[in-house]
Amino acid sequence: MNASVGLSLVPQRTELTEHLVYARLAARMKDEGNRRVLEEIAADELRHHDFWRKLSGVEVRPRRLLAALYVLLARLLGLTFAVKLMELGERRAVQIYGALDHVEGVRAIAEDEERHERALLAMLHEERLEYAGSIVLGLNDALVELTGALAGLTLALRNPRVVAMVGLVTGLAASLSMAASGYLALRADEGRGGTRSPLKAAAYTGVAYVVTVLLLIVPFLVLSNIFLALATTLILAVLVVAAFTFYISVAKSQPFWPRFAEMAAISVTVAAFSFLIGWLLRQLFGIEA
Repeated sequence: MNASVGLSLVPQRTELTEHLVYARLAARMKDEGNRRVLEEIAADELRHHDFWRKLSGVEVRPRRLLAALYVLLARLLGLTFAVKLMELGERRAVQIYGALDHVEGVRAIAEDEERHERALLAMLHEERLEYAGSIVLGLNDALVELTGALAGLTLALRNPRVVAMVGLVTGLAASLSMAASGYLALRADEGRGGTRSPLKAAAYTGVAYVVTVLLLIVPFLVLSNIFLALATTLILAVLVVAAFTFYISVAKSQPFWPRFAEMAAISVTVAAFSFLIGWLLRQLFGIEA
């Protein structure tokens, strides 16, 4: 087997695996527009595989476990996230395109990958991304407000269970307030050409807020050392920021580090100031442990 044939097996297997993923996703898709997009991409991937098979003269099998993983990610985290994450994983195959650029037809396949499939992916419509702004609103406000509140309460109260209770009441009340504000803001935009449902936007904002609140107060319920609980909460907050920023950066093709650094810095800074305010209030009112 010559070098060109050996190299061609990597993109050949990649294209066949992606064909399998897109075909499975299309078969599960209820939205007619998205199904047509996925079927077209699946056909392109199969055509690319056939090109590489003709070059190599070798039959390959798709990576079925990897295909199953991407289908599962699509069901759990959304279609757009899964397929764009899969496209990011093509780097090795793309590098091989460059190494085989001298082979007739390879450049056309590479250009097709860059142009046609990216354009098709941009056509995908997914509700959870349409309301990503509402999710960010609930998530970011919960992280900033609750990490700050929990930090201040930690020094003011010194009792992890009491801090958890007060934090939960504060967080749930704030989630209702945020959801109502989001609803009213979109209701005001309905006459200006807004397409998002105010009720759905409010639901996404409120749910994102509540889930974040519940996650952040868990350390205060399971740890007896209140300062360890606060440290754990801050670590969880940074991890939540990292996870959601990665999700948005992949699904919306946005840079990861600037957004992550901004959100993490805001949350930690607010927590630090709130911790200081809690200490000052404790001294001012002469509260003893």
